[in-house]
Amino acid sequence: MSQAQDLKPLRSQDRTSLLSGGEGGEVFSVLDTFAGIGGFSLGLERTGRFKTVAFCEMDAYCQEVLKQHWDGVPIYDYIEDVTAGRLLQDGIGRIDVITGGFPCQDVSTAGSMWFTPEGTNAPRSGLWAELARLIGEIRPRYAIMENVPNLLAGDDGRWFGRILSDLAQIGFDAEWHCIPASGIGAPHRRERVWIIAYPSEQGLEGGSEAGNDSSQRAQRGYQLFTGCSGVPWEAWKAEPSVDRVVNGLPRRVDRIKAIGNAIVPQIAEEIGRAICAVGN
Repeated sequence: MSQAQDLKPLRSQDRTSLLSGGEGGEVFSVLDTFAGIGGFSLGLERTGRFKTVAFCEMDAYCQEVLKQHWDGVPIYDYIEDVTAGRLLQDGIGRIDVITGGFPCQDVSTAGSMWFTPEGTNAPRSGLWAELARLIGEIRPRYAIMENVPNLLAGDDGRWFGRILSDLAQIGFDAEWHCIPASGIGAPHRRERVWIIAYPSEQGLEGGSEAGNDSSQRAQRGYQLFTGCSGVPWEAWKAEPSVDRVVNGLPRRVDRIKAIGNAIVPQIAEEIGRAICAVGN
């Protein structure tokens, strides 16, 4: 994986040029949910093979950033209001890829909230159910998701089991890896689990996990989680939360919070290149 770089969103004309010249092959249309400041879109578009056709993001500051860098791309406020029918009504047809770093405050060990006994029906990550619904309605070729690694181990694997079960019910298999930001050369830990889901029988390596039971798949996820890197994790500190406590600096806090919630776009780019390689 390449070293960390200072990535900036492409200008509209540069984005058009990259897509038209690109690296050959088809262009994948992307619905970027829980988009934040566009980390998924930024990373994927760097491949020259992905084009974001719609965002879903409720934060006002993040919406301003998205409008600045993806001028003219529609932004939906709430995922609950996004349906396949509404997208078609708005002139958004084929969706090849859905991305989403669904809210992780409930499951992060750095946070103060946890899943309810019912599983992912907690106040924030209950939005996972809406993302799963949308994936089931649209049935994209790929769904790429990011979350905290505690999603794998929480409640002895039951949290992640719920994710896999929901995906299986809509006919999707999944592969996952735990990848730290330090894996692409960043000077901080920011360990995250990355999930790639796809319709059954469409594995990234030509296979399928449809025959594996949930315990086998959860075990595989745990092995990836514990063995993904030789970085001495105990040397890193958990990421602190950022509260709006300084009067007169709300915009600065909004910016810091947005950056803190953003995904690592270089990792999204690598995943995008893997998808492109399968297509070729």
